[in-house]
Amino acid sequence: MVIMVLEKVTPALRGEMTHWLVEVKAGVYIGNVNAMVRDRLWDKCAKRRGGGSVFQAWNTNNEQGYTMRLEGENGRVIKDWEGLQLLEEKADCLDRVQKRRIAEER
Repeated sequence: MVIMVLEKVTPALRGEMTHWLVEVKAGVYIGNVNAMVRDRLWDKCAKRRGGGSVFQAWNTNNEQGYTMRLEGENGRVIKDWEGLQLLEEKADCLDRVQKRRIAEER
C-alpha cells in the first residue's frame, strides 16, 4: 500500500494521480501499486510540485512497517532516530503557543 499527500500542487498533477491512486480527501491518495509505479509517481510529483510539497509512505519490512519520504517545503523534516523515521516540525514553523510549550517541557 502507498499513501501520498500533495500540498499546493497544480490541479493537473492532482488529476493525474487519480489514474493510479484513489483520492480519499483533497490531496490525499492511497492505493496498492508495485515499487516501480510507486517510484515513478514519486519522481513525477517531485519534479512537477512547483512550490508545493509531496509526502509518500509505503509499507515495507522494517521495525516500523513503513518507510516515508518528503519533498518540498511544508514545515516538517524526516529524522532518523536509531533506525526509526520520525517527522519533526521545524521550529520556525511553530506558532508562539507551541514554542512556549516546548520551552516549558525542557
